[in-house]
Amino acid sequence: MYRLLKQEGRAKRGEFETVHGTIQTPVFMNVGTVAAIKGAVSTQDLLEIKTQVQLSNTYHLHVRPGDDVVKKMGGLHKFMVWDRPILTDSGGFQVFSLAGLRKIKEEGVYFNSHIDGKKIFMGPEESMQIQSNLASTIAMAFDECPSSVAERPYVEASVARTTRWLRRCKQEMARLNGMETTINQRQMLFGINQGAIFDDIRIDHAKAIAELELDGYAIGGLAVGESHEEMYHILDVTVPYLPIEKPTYLMGVGTPANILEGVERGVDFFDCVYPSRNGRHGHVYTNQGKLNLFNRKFELDGQPIEEGCQCPACRHYSRAYIRHLLKAREMLGMRLCVLHNLYFYNTMMEEIRDALDAGRFHSYKEEKLYQMRT
Repeated sequence: MYRLLKQEGRAKRGEFETVHGTIQTPVFMNVGTVAAIKGAVSTQDLLEIKTQVQLSNTYHLHVRPGDDVVKKMGGLHKFMVWDRPILTDSGGFQVFSLAGLRKIKEEGVYFNSHIDGKKIFMGPEESMQIQSNLASTIAMAFDECPSSVAERPYVEASVARTTRWLRRCKQEMARLNGMETTINQRQMLFGINQGAIFDDIRIDHAKAIAELELDGYAIGGLAVGESHEEMYHILDVTVPYLPIEKPTYLMGVGTPANILEGVERGVDFFDCVYPSRNGRHGHVYTNQGKLNLFNRKFELDGQPIEEGCQCPACRHYSRAYIRHLLKAREMLGMRLCVLHNLYFYNTMMEEIRDALDAGRFHSYKEEKLYQMRT
C-alpha cells in the first residue's frame, strides 16, 4: 500500500508498504542484476550503505542459475540473504536488447539465450511464473520496449500488444498468488507505460493501464537514446495521467541530475547501473561533481574521495590508495568505488526525502545541481 505523505509541486514524498518492509520514497534501487551488485558488494554491505530496495533481473536469473533453482533455495531473499524489498525486472528489456535474433508474436517472444544459444520462449505468463519462483517483492509486467526512434505505426502496434500482455500478466499473477506452493503470495505487480517519444501514445497508454488498478506504474523506454530534454518532456506529459495514489517508477534512470529532475516531475522509484558501472571504472560521484581516480593528480592525494562522507571507502582510505588499487587492478579498488557511489546515491535520496518533508525540495534541487556543476 502506498501512502502519499506530502507534495511540493508535482514532487511526491511517500511510503510504500510491502510484505518485506516499508519503502520510503523517493527511492533509488541498487541494481544487482544476477542477485549481486557487480563489484564484490555483499548484502551486508548493502545494509551499511543505506540500501532500501535491491533490483534483480528475471531474464538473467532464468538463464543462470535458473528460477527453479532459486525457488528450491527458498526464493531470492533467502538465496542472497536479503530481508528487505526486491524488485525484479520482467526480462522484457533484456529479451529485446540482448537476444539478437528474435520473433515477436502475440503469445510472446522466441529468442536464443545470450549465454549458450539455447532456444527460449518468454511471454507474459512465463515472466510471471519466473518472477513468482524468484519470489520478489515487486514483479514487473512483461512488455516490449520499442526503440525511441521507431516509426509511429510500429510503436502503436507494440504498445497495444504491451497492454494486452499486461492484462495477461495481471491474471496470471492473481492465479500464482493463490497457489499454496507460491513462496510470496503477496507479490505485487507494476505495469509499464511505453510509447517512445510520442506524447499522445504515451498519454493514451497511461490512461489505459491506470484503469487496471495495479500496485504501481513504471515509465519504460526512456534513457535509451533520446535526449534528456525529450525524456523530461515525456515525464511532463505522461506522469499526470498515472494514479497519484500509486508509486511511479522511472526505469533505468539515471544520473544524479536525472533523478532530481524526475523527482520534481512526480517520480518515486529509480534504478540505474551508473553508480556501480562507473565505480568499477574508477569514476566516483561527489557533491562537487564526478572524479576520475585514475588521474595522475590523485597519486599523492591523502584525502578521502569526499570529505565528510561516511561510506566505508571514505571513512578509511585515501584517494591515493584507491587509485593505486585501481591501477594495480585489485578488486578492492573497484569495490570501494562502487560502495562510495551507491552510498552517495542512497544518501542523496535521503536528502531529497528530508527536503520534501521540510517543504524545500526546489531550493535543495537547485543548490545540488549548482554544486555538482562547479
